Amino acid sequence: MTFATVRALGRTLPDVEESTMYGVPALKWHGALLACIASNKAAEPNTLVVRMGFDERDALIADDPTTYYLKDHYVNYDVVLVRLSKVSKAAMHDLLQGAWRRVASGGSARKRLRKTDGYLVSRRNGRPE
Repeated sequence: MTFATVRALGRTLPDVEESTMYGVPALKWHGALLACIASNKAAEPNTLVVRMGFDERDALIADDPTTYYLKDHYVNYDVVLVRLSKVSKAAMHDLLQGAWRRVASGGSARKRLRKTDGYLVSRRNGRPE
């Protein structure tokens, strides 16, 4: 699997556009990220970041840790890391469709929160939520 294949699969979904995220190739829907090449140095080479819910991500990693994984940098984001060398075309198609449905339905619009002294605190302003 290459990003060219990911791009071709993603472009079959309505209103998906090619773009960049932190200088790496990405697929977006109306500016919202669906998937991109992992740019953080913690990720393995040839890894794709794909948007999905936290529960779904945890289940994928538990079921197939050779294909799906997570690094500390990505823990608070609603994404999974995908080893492109391990994922099938059918699975990638399903991942991109899921990311598209999530973003298009507004399911990914969430505040980024971090835990501080047992409270959830907004990353943007440091105030309790």
